[in-house]
Order: sequence, then structure tokens, then C-alpha cells
Amino acid sequence: MKPCPLAVLACLVLSGIAWPATVRAEADAAIPDASSADMTKPVQVFILLGQSNMVGAGKVTGDGEGSLTYAVRQKGKYPYLIDAQGNWAVRRDVRYVRVMGSGTGPMRLFNNEWLTVGGGKIGPELGIGHALGDALDAPVLILKSCIGNRSLGWDLLPPTSERFEVEVKDPKTGEVKTWVYAGYKDSPAKWEKGSQPVPIGWYAGMQYDGDVANAKAVLAELAKYYPGAVGYEVAGFFWWQGDKDRYDPVHAANYERNLVRLIRQLRNDFNAPNAKFVCATLGQTEKGAGGNDGLILEAQLAVDGESGKYPEFRGNVATVYSHPLCHGGASNSHYNGHAETYMDVGEAMGRAMVQLLRKAPLPRP
Repeated sequence: MKPCPLAVLACLVLSGIAWPATVRAEADAAIPDASSADMTKPVQVFILLGQSNMVGAGKVTGDGEGSLTYAVRQKGKYPYLIDAQGNWAVRRDVRYVRVMGSGTGPMRLFNNEWLTVGGGKIGPELGIGHALGDALDAPVLILKSCIGNRSLGWDLLPPTSERFEVEVKDPKTGEVKTWVYAGYKDSPAKWEKGSQPVPIGWYAGMQYDGDVANAKAVLAELAKYYPGAVGYEVAGFFWWQGDKDRYDPVHAANYERNLVRLIRQLRNDFNAPNAKFVCATLGQTEKGAGGNDGLILEAQLAVDGESGKYPEFRGNVATVYSHPLCHGGASNSHYNGHAETYMDVGEAMGRAMVQLLRKAPLPRP
């Protein structure tokens, strides 16, 4: 485990002050460099999946409440994000790669760099990356592969998902109709039973296929994304999603079933049966909530290995209840771009992953 001397950095939050040379040296030493990771070990890969809030909408710049700059320089939060000169620190033992594609369309590369605060927006990757970098001696790759406005019940539906039928009563006429909801690779999303489905230019699970393929494309050229790597192991998955599903009562009602399949399928597709899985709930949804939001929250809490509902997930799946970490707004408004929501959720997800990794049994010789 690598030390994380936050006390050194805490005194350096305010920029523009001529700190003594000895203090600057201690602070610079607190920022891990390439030598902090044992490059003889395989890169520990953590794949970030979901929709727009996993992509990230937290504001970096700005003088007022809600920006990362204000949180760090005025409120003294997240001191590990800056170096002794007051610049954004660059962590050289954690690599950050972000890719995106619409469905199975072309992959776009947005980030391929050592973990740092860049321009634009942030997601939970900073909190996640620093927690893992502090805990692991091996090199770490944070690999984000996702896009916004995608539902688990349709766009991200995992393979092996089957068609199912739902009876719906028209509130105006009282007529009851049976609808068939798509299974994996079906198109469209639903059709009336007895009718012939007319495919559209999208199929159930198309975004799942694209996100997985893009992540695999990065791993296939690992040296391009993690210089000096000798190999890799997919050690964990992070999932922050659910907003789009809450607008469809059928998708919300089936969220738990789909999430269980997602966890199993990801482990299978990446040949990583022991990979840990951490899910974060939607920040605006409080325990005890009803409606679609409540169904999704209950589903996300149910897969937590500590809940006991799925014994196979004990010790390898964790859910972060993010309502206490939300600084206003909701998932559909991207939490008003409040950077502290993204940082606090990211830190909590990172800590949850570290806890799962520490509980993992030692490999057999």
C-alpha cells in the first residue's frame, strides 16, 4: 500500500503563497510518480460504465460554489488534487483513458493521460483513481467506456436477456393489451403481442456491445494506453446509471433482474470471474422512495453483497448509497454540475472497491 500524506497537501490548498522549499519538496513527494507503481506487475484495470453522469458533468472552473476550483482553493477540499505550486497534480501511477461510441459505431478517444484534472468536466474518476492508486502497488488503469442517455432495460441490455410479456391497461378505455418487450438483439424495444415487430436502426443491447467492444479495443493495444505495461488484469467494474430507466415503469420494475445479468455478463465477457463490482445509486433518490425511482434504488441496494439477497455477490459486489453525497440537483440535471457530488461519489465508490479488494482471498500458489 502506498502512503497518502494528505496533511502535507492540506496546507497547500491556497495558491499564490511562497511556501518554504522543504514544504514544497514534501508536497511534491506526496504526489506519486511512475516509480510508485511496481511495473513488473500486471496493470490493474477498472472499467467505468453507465450513462451521462458516469461520463461526467462536474464543473472544473468557476469562482463560486459548485466548481472544483472553488471546492479546492476556497473550501480546502480534495487537497491531493494539487501540487506544491498550487497546480493540478499529475498522478503518474494511475492512467486515465476515456472512450465513447454511439452503439456499435466508431470509437472516439477523449482521454489518454496520467490522472489529473483537465479542462472541461469531471466525473467520478478522480475520486476513484486516487483511492485505488493509494491502495495498490500495481499500476492502475481507469478505463471509462460509456455515453449519455442510455437505459439498462434497452440500450445496455446484457446478452442472455430474454423477451418477456407485460399486460398494460389503457387508463382511458380500460382495454388491456399485452406487449412483448425486447430481449437481447431484438428490435424494436417493444411491440404488441400478435403483431410483427418492425426493426428500427437500433437493437436491445447495442450500447452494451459497443461499450464492451471499445474497452476491449483499448486493452488490445495496452502499450498505447499504459506505457511500460507488461500485461493486465480486469480487477473491477464501476456502474453509475439508472436515470433513463426511471422514465419507463417496465424498465424500472425489471432493473434488478437486468443489473444481476449485467454483473454476471461483464465478468464473463472480460474473462474476469473474480472482478469486483461497485454500483452507485442515483443521488436524488432517498431510501423509502416510491415509484420508478424507488424501484431502481431498491434494485441497486439488493445486489449489494451485504444485503444477502444474492449470496454469490457477497464480498465482491458493493453499492454506494449516494443520496447523502448529493449536493443538490438530480441525475437528469447532472446534479447541476456540482463538482463535489462527482468527487464525493467517486471517493465513496473508490473506497468501496478498495474494501472489496482487501477482502479478496489470496490467490492459490
